[in-house]
Amino acid sequence: MYREFFQNFIRNINPINILLLAIFIYPILKGFIVKFSSKNLKKDVNGVETNVSFLISIILGIYWMKNIFFNHNKGIYKSIYELIPKEAKMYVMRKPIVVYLVAIPISVFIIHNLFMFIIVGINKITVYPIFDGIEKKIREKGNGIRRVLGAIFQIPRAICYVIFLTFLLNFLSIVNIKPGLNSYLADSKYYNSICKAIVIPINSSKVAKKLPNIVNNSFKIVIKDDNSPDDKKYNSSNVKNTSKTIVYYNGITLEEGIKSNEDIDNFARNLVAGYGTDEKKAQKIYNWIGKNIAYDNEKAEKVFKNIYDIKSGAIPTYYTKKGICFDYSCLYVAMCRANNIKVRMITGRGFNGVSWVGHAWNQVYLKEEGRWINVDTTFAKGGDYFDSNRFSIDHADANVAGEWQN
Repeated sequence: MYREFFQNFIRNINPINILLLAIFIYPILKGFIVKFSSKNLKKDVNGVETNVSFLISIILGIYWMKNIFFNHNKGIYKSIYELIPKEAKMYVMRKPIVVYLVAIPISVFIIHNLFMFIIVGINKITVYPIFDGIEKKIREKGNGIRRVLGAIFQIPRAICYVIFLTFLLNFLSIVNIKPGLNSYLADSKYYNSICKAIVIPINSSKVAKKLPNIVNNSFKIVIKDDNSPDDKKYNSSNVKNTSKTIVYYNGITLEEGIKSNEDIDNFARNLVAGYGTDEKKAQKIYNWIGKNIAYDNEKAEKVFKNIYDIKSGAIPTYYTKKGICFDYSCLYVAMCRANNIKVRMITGRGFNGVSWVGHAWNQVYLKEEGRWINVDTTFAKGGDYFDSNRFSIDHADANVAGEWQN
C-alpha cells in the first residue's frame, strides 16, 4: 500500500513546479548560509539589479518589437517600420517567429547593457557606501541576525529567478521546441499563476489580456467507432471521419454544428449587402461575430469537465450571442455559406498565453485572389485575426475538419 502511494506520488510530481520552487529557495538558502556582509551584499545587489534589468529589458524588447513588426499602425512604430528594408518585412511576414528568435533577443541585449552601464555608475556613488555603514552595526548583533538578513536580502533575487525562468519556459512553449514540455506546463499551478499575473499581460496578444480563458482545454473532439460504441478517444487535431466512425465536436457532429436556418441566412445576406468581393464579405462577417458574440466561460468549464448537456453550434450561438471557439467557427461557416463563400472549419491547437491547447478556427477562399486565408473570430476581440501575418505564432497543427461552398 505504501509502495503504491509512493509510486502515485512520484508520478503526480510536476517537474516544472519542482524547478520553480528550487530556483526560488536556492538563493535564499545560500544567503542564510553565507550570512550578511557588505561585500556579499554588494555582489547580491549587483546580481539583483542585473536580473531586474534583464527582466525590464525583456518586457521592453517584447513590447517594442511586437509594436514595430505586428502593430505598426501609428506613431513612432509606424515610422520605424517604414525604415525597415522591404525584403526584411517580407521575410517576417512569411516567418513571424523570427521576431521572437532574432529581433527580440537583439533588442533585449542592447537595452540590458545600457541599463547596467547606468546602474553601476549610480551604485558606486550612492548605494555601496550605505552598505558599509550597515555592516558595522549588524556585526555587533551576532551571526543569527546576519544569517536571517542574508536570507531576506536574497528574496528579490529569488523572485527575479522565478520570473525569468517562467519567461524562458513560456518562450520555449511558444516556439514549441519540445512538444512534451507543453503537458507539464499546462499542469503546473505555479507556472500558470505566474504566467497569468505577469507573463500574459506582457508577452501575449490582447486576446490573452482581455479573455484569459479564450482558449483552454474546453474544445473536445470525440471519435466513436460504430462497431464499438463505448470506444472513444479524445483528440484535437488530425481527425479523419470515415464510414466507420462518427466524430463529435463538443458533443455534436460537425454537420449539426454548422446547421443554419432562415433567420441566420437572411441576416448574413443583409449584413454583406453592397459588398462586392468575397474578401470584403468575409471580413464583414468576421467583424460582426467578433464584436457581437461573447465568450461563454461557463460553457467552457462544462466542456472541460466532459459535461455535454449544453447547446452547441451556429443556431444557439446566433440567438444567445455567446459560445466557445467551436461555436464561433460554426456560426462563421453558416454565415459564409449563406453568401456562397467557400469556407472551411479548421481544428488544431491555439496558444493561450500559457500553453498549447485544442482550438478551432476557419479558413475562407478568396476567389478574386485565388487563395485561402486564416480567420479566427474567437480571437477577434483581442486583435486582427483576419488574414493576420502573426497567425502562425499562436495557431498550429491545422487540420481541415470540413469544407463547404454553400
